[in-house]
Amino acid sequence: MTEDRNFRELAVSFGAVAAEYDRGRPGYPDELFDALERLWGHGLKGARVLDVGAGTGIATRLLAARGAEVVAVEPSDGMAAQFLASSPTLPLVRGNGDDLPFHDGSADLVSYAQAFHWTHPERSVPEAIRVLRPGGALATWWNVYDETVPWVRARGERMAVALPDRYHGYGGISGHTSHFAPAGLVVEQAVLHWERRVTVEHVLTDLTSRSYLASLGPQGRAPVLATEREAMLAEFPDGVVVEPFSLNLTVAVKPG
Repeated sequence: MTEDRNFRELAVSFGAVAAEYDRGRPGYPDELFDALERLWGHGLKGARVLDVGAGTGIATRLLAARGAEVVAVEPSDGMAAQFLASSPTLPLVRGNGDDLPFHDGSADLVSYAQAFHWTHPERSVPEAIRVLRPGGALATWWNVYDETVPWVRARGERMAVALPDRYHGYGGISGHTSHFAPAGLVVEQAVLHWERRVTVEHVLTDLTSRSYLASLGPQGRAPVLATEREAMLAEFPDGVVVEPFSLNLTVAVKPG
């Protein structure tokens, strides 16, 4: 019961930091969508896509730019409001992956960008299969900080000490996708590596939007962010940070 309550608390924390989420979170390189099309065996242009847990629309906008007919699905009031402000021309439906408000066989692709771990797979996987057409795919992906880089690993260690009950690192992605093959989906995976160059303040904005800090509220997270600002400026005295990411992609195809 406590674990489920903590899950809900973290899951609903994003609405209050939606603006920081939209400004701070990393996007995705073109190579991600090239890999998605390759693993799926279909192009995104003209595909009917449900982007579930769309948040502020970071991935939704990129899918639309590839020519997909994309509909965002988002449960949070705050995130939905930011989505509409940032992406006013894209359609948004309120809902979540555990109970998709769409007809059977109505989608070519169900995508989750940084969001599938906020579902209950015993419900969200059957729901994705239900709304997918034969040959359609469920695609999940996560930008994960590359902790083989010393400064990234050191930051994770600081977070684990400061937030022992909230911060659990960025591993364990494979556990979230382990439900796909037993459900009869044909699973393909890829890992891409990329980086972005941002300011220290941008990094702190991104951190503010992470559930383990967002759920603390402004006063609770302020000392943690102050410590991080000091540590980051010591590591990057010019104020410019190169952030390395591993981008974990899983594409699970519904048999035709």
